[in-house]
Amino acid sequence: MSRKCTCGGDVSLDLNLDAYFARIGHDGTRAPTLDTLHAITAAHTKAIPFENVDVLLGRGVDLDPTAIFNKLVGQRRGGYCFEQNGLLLIVLEALGFKVSPISARVRWQRPRDVTPPRTHVFLRVEFDDGSWLTDVGIGGMSLTAALKLAPDVVQETPHEPRRLIREGLRWFHQVRLGDAWHDVCEFTLEEMPAIDRELGNWYTSAHPQSLFRNRLWVARAGQNGERRTLVNRAYTLRSLSGQATDRTIGSPAELLEVLAGEFGLVLPAGTVLTCPGLDWTGRVS
Repeated sequence: MSRKCTCGGDVSLDLNLDAYFARIGHDGTRAPTLDTLHAITAAHTKAIPFENVDVLLGRGVDLDPTAIFNKLVGQRRGGYCFEQNGLLLIVLEALGFKVSPISARVRWQRPRDVTPPRTHVFLRVEFDDGSWLTDVGIGGMSLTAALKLAPDVVQETPHEPRRLIREGLRWFHQVRLGDAWHDVCEFTLEEMPAIDRELGNWYTSAHPQSLFRNRLWVARAGQNGERRTLVNRAYTLRSLSGQATDRTIGSPAELLEVLAGEFGLVLPAGTVLTCPGLDWTGRVS
């Protein structure tokens, strides 16, 4: 099944929805309902890994909708927020959802006195009962269910509990780990048009100080609340209860095995990823 998508009003794409749904393993309804949004969010995050491999290989990241679809669906690769939520945007539009891209600042593991760049995009979806948010592109904290745009309400997901809080004009998406709440990102509900996504993508993929230029970062949600994350050489499998199993990757060849086996990310044999955070001399950073 193919359907024409306007891709946020900028580009027309003949979208192969059957290929996308086969990629994420979703065989349920495609009606533009909240249940469908929850199901697609969970399936997408579990199937398509968050990753920045092309940045480390010096290939850059192409935000053309056809390029995103070919990479994440056709080549069975992953990507980061502009690709992940860019793909979900065109799919939801094609299904008839009323959806818009929203700009944000990633606050995960950053103190409030630090102002990170506004280089994140997620999605706002409108229903008769109000607005819902979904985000399949924020690494190890990617959503597995949409969140209702309502402050100070604990919202359960198949993985961690979430909530949205509001401080003045700023909203904060938070996750509860154990007994503590942690900021994931902050936003003002300002839309992020294509030109702003292009600028954010350039900074994220090309600026010397971008985290994605300086470390390998791969993540995928699993079944039963599990999370798999890989930061440089440190691989972690974390259960819903918070129990973690850690592993240090010892060689470039072992790294390729972990990427393929744990994340479904198959790279050509002999691929060597390099960045300041990857040190094959023995130190883990």
